[in-house]
Amino acid sequence: DLSKIEEGSGVTVKWRGSPVFIRHRTQKEIDEARAVPLDQLKDPEADEARVQKGHEQWLVMSALCTHLGCIPVGDAGEFGGWVCPCHGSVYDTSGRIRKGPAPKNLIIPPYKFLTDSTIQIG
Repeated sequence: DLSKIEEGSGVTVKWRGSPVFIRHRTQKEIDEARAVPLDQLKDPEADEARVQKGHEQWLVMSALCTHLGCIPVGDAGEFGGWVCPCHGSVYDTSGRIRKGPAPKNLIIPPYKFLTDSTIQIG
């Protein structure tokens, strides 16, 4: 149920025993993510490919750093996204790796919208 997640905040839920971040992004976060040239990204992926059309404000992704599986801290780092406190990987407002040792963006699990305020992961 997404209805209780305020814009600009997020929650962490469990899916298959692993944490998943669900972020209700602001328009500013979306705009910042979409303004980044893909050639500046270590693992180039457009923001539009990481969210579902018509639900761009919702970012759903694995909460495991792609370096060694640590859990990044949200609302942190110079790109306003997530930072892994263990080894310093920095992710942007789309969960894309911007700095540090992580080789890949945070993973987007399979999910679908059942209603405008309800998703099913998996």
